[in-house]
Amino acid sequence: MSIPFITVEGPIGVGKTSLAKAIATKYQFELLKEIVDENPFLNKFYEDIAEWSFQTEMFFLCNRYKQLSDIEKKYISKENPVVADYHIFKNLIFAKRTLSEIEYEKYESIYQILTKDMPVPNMVIYLDASIDVLLARIDKRGRDFEKKISSEYLEQLSVDYRMFIDNFEKKHPEVPILRFNGDEIDFVQNGQDLQIILEKVDVTLHKGSY
Repeated sequence: MSIPFITVEGPIGVGKTSLAKAIATKYQFELLKEIVDENPFLNKFYEDIAEWSFQTEMFFLCNRYKQLSDIEKKYISKENPVVADYHIFKNLIFAKRTLSEIEYEKYESIYQILTKDMPVPNMVIYLDASIDVLLARIDKRGRDFEKKISSEYLEQLSVDYRMFIDNFEKKHPEVPILRFNGDEIDFVQNGQDLQIILEKVDVTLHKGSY
């Protein structure tokens, strides 16, 4: 019997943290939240992506590696279920888009070494939404550095996410992926929509005999 390790993923502004919190509350799972605001390079990154991308991505990689190590040591190895509002595989999505070819080759080598023995989630919840919806939600939460995100960057990021999730599904057919469209379902404002998601999570957990 495997211990639930649920990852909620999707592009910026889609509601990952809100859903992860709701799942953690319902099932009394440990909640792992992504480190974003602590990245000292993030403001500079959105001002000049080419100049600051490597520093930004390396900071995220090192911090997420540490968090993923903690998941294994503090929770999963002790049979405590975890839900996270990200997974470290997102690093490759962002790095592929922002780094030069030479930088990406170096970065991917480091990534593969660090994540070689790290736990893979046994359920992925993938949230997606149109660019207009994402921009509206980004604006609503009011992070200063996110105001510099262009719609073009967000559009390409969304495409990259869809491709990556499709490839992840092929590579890990044993991992169920639950997909939800944020244009059709608003689990933050609508309790019934949230219940729809939680019911599907519940069915998937029982199928996995957790």
